[in-house]
Amino acid sequence: MRDLLARHPRGLTLYELADAIDVSARTMRRYLKEMEREYDLESQQEKGGGALIWRIRQSEAPRKVELRRTQAYALLAARRLFEPMRGSALFEEIDLAINKLLAFAQRPGRGPNAGLADARLEERFLYFPFAPKNYAEKTEELDALFQAVSDLRPLSLAYRSAAKKEEERITIHPYALVLHRDAVYCVGLHVDKNEIRTFVLDRMRDTECSTAERFVLPDDFRIDDYFQGELGIWRSETRHKVVIDFDAQGAEYLRTRKVHASQKLQAIAGGGVRLSMTVGNLNPVVSWVLEWGPRAKVIEPAELLTRVRAELEQALGQYGARSKKKK
Repeated sequence: MRDLLARHPRGLTLYELADAIDVSARTMRRYLKEMEREYDLESQQEKGGGALIWRIRQSEAPRKVELRRTQAYALLAARRLFEPMRGSALFEEIDLAINKLLAFAQRPGRGPNAGLADARLEERFLYFPFAPKNYAEKTEELDALFQAVSDLRPLSLAYRSAAKKEEERITIHPYALVLHRDAVYCVGLHVDKNEIRTFVLDRMRDTECSTAERFVLPDDFRIDDYFQGELGIWRSETRHKVVIDFDAQGAEYLRTRKVHASQKLQAIAGGGVRLSMTVGNLNPVVSWVLEWGPRAKVIEPAELLTRVRAELEQALGQYGARSKKKK
């Protein structure tokens, strides 16, 4: 029916539709009601008091998206990105869309360069999450959060911040839902404190999406203002200029990555590079530098250098203490 009405934008009568797909007029009336659940249909009487003409409303036209098989496979490659959301209503909606893409991508192509229908490319062109979290027990919170973000509705929840041991009941205006490093975050307004903050799904409990209220999304809200690429969440108004030297092995990685939007690379002796960038929060930078071990050396700021040195000394102290016990 969708294809039929799409081919006849001016519309068809109930009996023309019924004849085209070989069903009774009564059945067609039921089909039209079913179709109205997904498509915005309209009916208009023919000139001279004739039969009703049924057609898809013009505003529905943008819902049809045309894709090439290569584009479908490109989208399918990222489907494992949503695996941590399995069990939630949001995942089920995504999964339905993915299955439609998969059915389309597996059809035989046309022409000599169209590809093979049985090449199983969907199993060989994939994105693998680095360390995905398991949100199987957080599906209710995830669904409530998604509904609040999509409908611009206040969200009430019990939340435990990193600085506090006990939960508190808060209300937020969730501006954005973010999947970052395979974990789910929400950036929104903490209503009581009148501050935009980043909230972690892991610490949310007993969520309740308002059904009576809505909030207004600020015109100047930009999600990029709260995340700094590989270096995580940008929670600070303070800006820090960071300079780090990497050896030749580290340089090979950095030349093929965009760690931060502000990064600049400069060649140094021995085949290494000097990375310069301006970040907001030094906490994720400390952890990131430590991951590099001897491949990285902090040049500035002094605060970052001090914090990295302290972490290394504490770690070394633990191993030293074990060695003394063994002796």
